[in-house]
Amino acid sequence: MPTLDNENTPYNNLDPSLILNAIESVGFQCSGSLLALNSYENRVYQVGIEDAAPLIAKFYRPYRWADKAIIEEHQFALELASYDIPVVSPLIINESHTLHEYQGFRFALFPRQGGRALELDNLEQLEWIGRFIGRLHAVGACQPFQHRLQLEVQSYGYQPYQFLLDHDFIPLELKHNFCLTVEALLKKIAESFQRAGSIKNIRLHGDCHAGNILWNSNGPQIVDLDDCLMGPAIQDIWMLITGNTKQEVQLQLDRILRGYQEFYDFNFRELQLIEALRSLRMIHYSAWLAKRWEDPTFPLNFPWFNTVNYWQEQLRNLAEQLSLLEQANDNAIVCDD
Repeated sequence: MPTLDNENTPYNNLDPSLILNAIESVGFQCSGSLLALNSYENRVYQVGIEDAAPLIAKFYRPYRWADKAIIEEHQFALELASYDIPVVSPLIINESHTLHEYQGFRFALFPRQGGRALELDNLEQLEWIGRFIGRLHAVGACQPFQHRLQLEVQSYGYQPYQFLLDHDFIPLELKHNFCLTVEALLKKIAESFQRAGSIKNIRLHGDCHAGNILWNSNGPQIVDLDDCLMGPAIQDIWMLITGNTKQEVQLQLDRILRGYQEFYDFNFRELQLIEALRSLRMIHYSAWLAKRWEDPTFPLNFPWFNTVNYWQEQLRNLAEQLSLLEQANDNAIVCDD
């Protein structure tokens, strides 16, 4: 019998015994060692294996992705690995399976990989990561996803915004100004995409920030393709830009794109989308927290969310993004091509 609870608290019954039994159900002998790793959307554990290196077990959040979408994530990782692109891909078990099910929970197993964080102020590493992302995108452009999301204003902007409204997350005293700001911002985001013109959507990592890149003696290795989707190439680049001044931003971007273009052409019109994509991520992130708020893990780890102070800060940040997009033509980032 499935042990799932309701959609808001789906992990209530995911206890250590179930986790170890699930892994043994696909042929591994567990040593009993179990360490929970830092993950909120899914549940991820380092699991000791008798007479072998530990494995990483990822239990997918129930009700979120269809099986076909998860399998497509796995296929993308394996495809990248087949081109010697360093990515942590799932283990293939029983000759063909990467996604497994036990007691209503779907899970995958991965080899454990070590590494340190990417140094975002290290220009040599940024150029290296540019080459890495260029290789990833060259493979990602070969065919589209069939079952994953597409990054667009509707899916990452209007729908998350509507969720916040429908579930009364916005404090009443801020709601009028919040709605005015977000609705104006969404219009400007749509205009940014229109102004950029014809942009090719390709398979992306989708959440390519420093926390999802391990660095070791062999260079970068990407982890966590859970948010892979179809979208513009710049989505996998802009989150790695951390400069505090326009000059620093320009230098970091130039170095990433210098490496990137060794393996894949970059459409420089996509630079116009950076602030639009940043704005969409902000709206989407708030809605993600709201959707998970009844999961006990979220109030525990995000205690600042859903307070008046949080929404006041979000309103200020979104208003700043609106101002940036309104001035986009004057402040557009350029890069040598």
